[in-house]
Amino acid sequence: MVRWEPGASDRLRKAALELYAARGFEQTTAAEIAASVGLTERTFFRHFADKREVIFNGAAEFEGGFIEGVRDAPESESVLEVVSAALAMAARFFPDERREFSRLRQTIIDDNASLREREQLKMTTLATGIAEALRDRGVTEPHASLAAQSGVTVFTVSFHQWIAEGETRPLGEIEADIMGELRSLTRAPLPNRGDSSR
Repeated sequence: MVRWEPGASDRLRKAALELYAARGFEQTTAAEIAASVGLTERTFFRHFADKREVIFNGAAEFEGGFIEGVRDAPESESVLEVVSAALAMAARFFPDERREFSRLRQTIIDDNASLREREQLKMTTLATGIAEALRDRGVTEPHASLAAQSGVTVFTVSFHQWIAEGETRPLGEIEADIMGELRSLTRAPLPNRGDSSR
């Protein structure tokens, strides 16, 4: 009979990140993660396919938040307003109590090339999903892909600001500020670099 372990997934995830941070991702084994919380390696693999899955578990729900935001946005909104709605919806997945976890997770990713590649793939997949959802609303190309990529960029910049030391603002507030900066940038004149004919 399989023994039920209440909260095993969360305990394993927390232990894994702590060990990855202390020893390094490559140097930590699944057996060590499980043993650190009094579980077996077999239990670890019932919850996670591999060590990377601990870090990237929940990617489908993460992307789903953005897609839901696009689909639920009022028909009258502009493309960028729809993207802003998607960002606001996804921000719900990052409450303040998740900030320390996200900060530690990002540190681990930054220290490992294969994890950085996986994270980049996740963002590429996200942009593809947002673009498809925009096309389903009738947004044509290249506008759908351009807006989707812009949304992912706004999220990425906002997320890194959100996990910065000393930052206390909610992610949604930061996203709104960064989206405002993007809108300002698209309206700003190019800097005067002198007479190019010289």
